[in-house]
Amino acid sequence: MAHAEGQYYIPHGSHWPLVGSVGLTTLLVGFASWLNGAEFGQLLMLAGVVITLVMMFGWFGTVVRESQSGIYNAQVDLSFRWGMFWFIFSEVMFFAAFFGALFYARQYSVPWLGGEGDGAMTNSVLWPSFEAAWPTAGPGEVGGEFEIMGAWGIPALNTAILLTSGATLTWAHHALKEDKRGQLALGLLVTVLLGVIFLGFQAYEYGHAYSDLNLKLSSGIYGSTFFMLTGFHGLHVTIGAIMLAIMLIRVLKGHFTSKNHFAFEAAAWYWHFVDVVWLGLFIFVYWL
Repeated sequence: MAHAEGQYYIPHGSHWPLVGSVGLTTLLVGFASWLNGAEFGQLLMLAGVVITLVMMFGWFGTVVRESQSGIYNAQVDLSFRWGMFWFIFSEVMFFAAFFGALFYARQYSVPWLGGEGDGAMTNSVLWPSFEAAWPTAGPGEVGGEFEIMGAWGIPALNTAILLTSGATLTWAHHALKEDKRGQLALGLLVTVLLGVIFLGFQAYEYGHAYSDLNLKLSSGIYGSTFFMLTGFHGLHVTIGAIMLAIMLIRVLKGHFTSKNHFAFEAAAWYWHFVDVVWLGLFIFVYWL
């Protein structure tokens, strides 16, 4: 597809930013209301989700049509790349906050409550029976007794699945650069299927944790950090799998060339980011 080289692209007027603002505001107000016990909160939140999804479908569809028409040039391509870079950087900071909370709890808070350093008085007066050992629900055994999720069952299998998916996606990327459309479609299909299998195993793991291990989000500091980190990662796997499924549909429709395929690259960047985050989760949440 030819590009409008030498021309500065000026985006046309669009109603999608306004629709997105309405959708996100409705979603957040509904969610906050639901958490505070308002009966209308859940319905309002669902309405916000629907509006946001409509916005994404419509806005992204507009961008796809514009890209296929050839009106984007190198300057637009660079702006898209920087936008995706900063988006992934914000996601890195998002997970860094949760990993930081886990590190602080394990290395500072729990030992302090167990009597180390300046926490000797706190331990002897408030929690004399508390022992600084990880994993723990914290002083008072919040949420009751629980068992931890071992690293060498489903978590290790899911690690192998995600690493394999990264390899199949790279295989598909090389096929795109070499104009091998069949290999490209197959690589994307396998990657999406591996993502779905990963999510299926994680859902089974959550059911096992709740029903057999009494490990819940309410199980003190261990339960909260475990489910916040693995849960948000699962959400990102879901988003990444949807992105790659859309890339597969576009490939089957004849989109992308060996020279013009940034949308594919952006989805691949995101998926590899998800892979790296999972390696951190496996090491610091499940293994150590």
